[in-house]
Amino acid sequence: MSLYKRGNKWWAYVWIDGIRHHKSTGTSNRRQAETIERQFHDELNEARHRLPQLKPTMTFGELAALFIGSGMGKPHSLDRLKHLLPFFADTPLLHINTSAIRKYRQERHREKALTAATVNRDLSVLRRVLYWGVEEGYLASNPLGRLRMERERRTKRPVMSLREEQLLLAASPEHLQRIILCALHTGMRRGEILSQRWEDIDFDNRILHVSHSKTPEGEAREIPLTNRFYELLKAHRGNRGPVFTYGGDAIKIIKTTWASSLRRSGIRHFRFHDLRHTANTRMMLAGVLQEVRREIIGHSSQRSRDVNDRYTQIELPEKREAIRKLEVWLEGQTLLLQAGEAAASPLPESPNQITTTTKEQTDDGNEHRTPAA
Repeated sequence: MSLYKRGNKWWAYVWIDGIRHHKSTGTSNRRQAETIERQFHDELNEARHRLPQLKPTMTFGELAALFIGSGMGKPHSLDRLKHLLPFFADTPLLHINTSAIRKYRQERHREKALTAATVNRDLSVLRRVLYWGVEEGYLASNPLGRLRMERERRTKRPVMSLREEQLLLAASPEHLQRIILCALHTGMRRGEILSQRWEDIDFDNRILHVSHSKTPEGEAREIPLTNRFYELLKAHRGNRGPVFTYGGDAIKIIKTTWASSLRRSGIRHFRFHDLRHTANTRMMLAGVLQEVRREIIGHSSQRSRDVNDRYTQIELPEKREAIRKLEVWLEGQTLLLQAGEAAASPLPESPNQITTTTKEQTDDGNEHRTPAA
């Protein structure tokens, strides 16, 4: 402990666990300053050993506000909290139990026909917020720590055929064509694609570096470029900034353009995320091993990993060979498609050959002028 005089006031300096704490005693009297200094030291020492201040009567709404205010609320959590807060906002933490969860499930299913997976995602966020409350000392334990999620049924994931791909490209504006081809030739997520920058593309070695991903497995991974996608990028090559733009501005939203292009194409319904599944399936059909596919698309599911996979390092040559196999498979399928169809007017083989743009396609671009929510 130390006292220093600044002006005509004494200041107390106290070191606790290597951290210096200081405050003004507010007095010019040395004895009074020494007393205040001792009290200051005792308060800091007590705070260091004080047990967490449990607050089981705190409502979930209050805890969620602290959770968001701490910067822990990611977009996925914030989206799920929109459904959780109307039901649990006024519920004290000590009243959140399996009975409350059962009522929440019934309420969610009563509002709308939902899958078990959707409600499970809600409850996983609820449990995460409660775990955060334990970490911060508001709860002694998580009442949902042993909560059993509903059993989820596997859903059918559609795979886009080459014919459907050509029809969709023909019905899409040029900026969406590039995004679609990126998803089909790399297996990247929508957020990864729209965040991609020219600085992260190595044209000399034909490698795309994924610099922005929602998962650690997807961060900074290397994806060799197919010839078709390489030529497409080269034709629109830039030095810096976002790769996918509309009117010079980075594209943030493609929901409206995707829906209208899908409608004009006349093909069955696809989510944009289904393009990622299509890319993975095509590589599988081309004979690419599972662990290589996982490294290329940045798959994060731990359920599909075994112990040996964790010690397997997939290097760039294996990835290049996987892309080569994919190209060979695509060429073969394209030849079969061309031989089996006798169309009155041939479909364009690449997006660069598509020159017809309808007024509706032009209007689709308006959505990109509004900032992302």
